[in-house]
Amino acid sequence: MLKDAIDTYLAVRRAAGFKLTDDAFYLFHFARFATAQGDTHVKSQTAIAWAGQARTESQRAIRLKAVIRFARFSYAADNRHEIPPQGVFCFQRHRPIPYLYTEAEIQALMGAAARLEPADSFRPLMYRTLIGLLASTGLRISEALGLCFKDIMADGLLIRKTKFGKSRIVPLHPTTLLALEEYLVERAKLATTDDHLFISKWRRGMCRQTVYATFKELLKMAGLPRQSGLPRPRLIDFRHSFASNALVDGPDRRDQVGRHTLALMTYLGHASPNSTFWYLESSPLLMDHIVRACEHFVEENTP
Repeated sequence: MLKDAIDTYLAVRRAAGFKLTDDAFYLFHFARFATAQGDTHVKSQTAIAWAGQARTESQRAIRLKAVIRFARFSYAADNRHEIPPQGVFCFQRHRPIPYLYTEAEIQALMGAAARLEPADSFRPLMYRTLIGLLASTGLRISEALGLCFKDIMADGLLIRKTKFGKSRIVPLHPTTLLALEEYLVERAKLATTDDHLFISKWRRGMCRQTVYATFKELLKMAGLPRQSGLPRPRLIDFRHSFASNALVDGPDRRDQVGRHTLALMTYLGHASPNSTFWYLESSPLLMDHIVRACEHFVEENTP
């Protein structure tokens, strides 16, 4: 009965535009645990016990919240479901400090990608192009791996319904467009019916886990191991670096800053300006600009 209720819950929310990939994983795991206890409906004690198996306090809170959302939905149709209490576990989200790549580091990573084995395969070109695209556009890795031939438009790349269920057009710099066109010439020579831009050795869409593993290899090849006291370089940090550079290179006039930030927010596919403003504190150079602007403002307004 729990599995049927979960199927209904997921179907309704997905019809409303939610993907719920993580929630589905948690809820079916919870259903197996609860069923083993003999439960046919959500019971608060069982939900808390299941969530408490997670390693960290934040993970426990996330798991319990997934059950709470499901229980609230299911209670409307069947009041035998109990709604677990909130606040049992404390959720503390700490955004990791981003690693901001320099131009030289990006070039080193692309050079390392070009040396990947097998040397005579499509793999070196594919990873070199993927890294170049991430660095020059700020795309999420999921967005880049989801690109297909049909997503290449006259005015840029069509990013289809990714995070928050929104689609957008991402314009390309002429140099990025040229590199992508050269890549597509070679990509078109591969014998496969899969139309993803980036494909695996099995000639189908790339798996993120495979890309993560290869990226660790590239970091070592490029001489970018994690240093003590510094954040670990990640794929998402190409996006962070792109956004920070866009803000650094933005206009200085106060009346233009808002428009520039709004344009960047739209380009990146952020749902809220808060996500874009976060980049203001991720770059030491940007923080220095903010401090100077504040000092200038205070000086101007001090009698």
